[in-house]
Amino acid sequence: MDKSWDNKVKALFNIENKVAVITGGAGSLGEGVARGLANFGVKIAVTGRTLATLDKTVQQVNEAGGEAIAFAADMTDETSVKALADNVIATWGKIDFLINIAGIAIRHPAESFDIGDFRKVIDINVSGTFIPCKVFGDIFIKQGFGKIVNTSSVRAFAGHPGGYAAYGTSKGAINLLTRQLATEWAKYNINVNAVAPTIFWTPLTQEVLEDEKLKKIFLDRIPMGRAAVVEDMVGSVIYLCSPAADFITGQVIYVDGGCTAG
Repeated sequence: MDKSWDNKVKALFNIENKVAVITGGAGSLGEGVARGLANFGVKIAVTGRTLATLDKTVQQVNEAGGEAIAFAADMTDETSVKALADNVIATWGKIDFLINIAGIAIRHPAESFDIGDFRKVIDINVSGTFIPCKVFGDIFIKQGFGKIVNTSSVRAFAGHPGGYAAYGTSKGAINLLTRQLATEWAKYNINVNAVAPTIFWTPLTQEVLEDEKLKKIFLDRIPMGRAAVVEDMVGSVIYLCSPAADFITGQVIYVDGGCTAG
């Protein structure tokens, strides 16, 4: 019996010895994705504005038998991101995956939203996604392959009374940026996709989810009746980095417990 097809299927999730750069590596989602990919044999470069904040993620990966290193970089500064890319290549000789997680959420009613805060959200979330895509995309074009996974949100899909004028707008931009880059770079064998979670438990959302009134507003919109946890997102990122997703690009995967279903 010819086992070649079976062997190909078994290899669909083989990402061992690949190298991933994860922006926003100090947050709970960045840490979870780093640990998840490392469990599949991926070497991890985590980055954030402040090096010390990345220590926990690096420690968690390395103590579990993985290989991780941290680099300080500002995703809104192209020179800083280029230096990051140079450092990763100097360390491991290549880069296979870019996982864009860095971002912020500032919530205010639209009528009283400070323009400075609005611009800050757009700059960090949109420019801070495009610039690493541009820098690492250039590397992927030259090497003839690469995978990019951006972080969107269900707030890109529909409005919400919780003050998301800036955040939702930024994530809507990331959805279209993902599709735009996917169409431009498909000819270079580069996959660009996004994962869009519903609200999930992190220090950034603790204030909302511990307010019973606000929590009910969110959970009433989620058919599965709960907020997401980090583990809900990790599998989607691993999948999009794997050979199983080689023919998938320009897609936004909603990890939302049915929130956008109806």
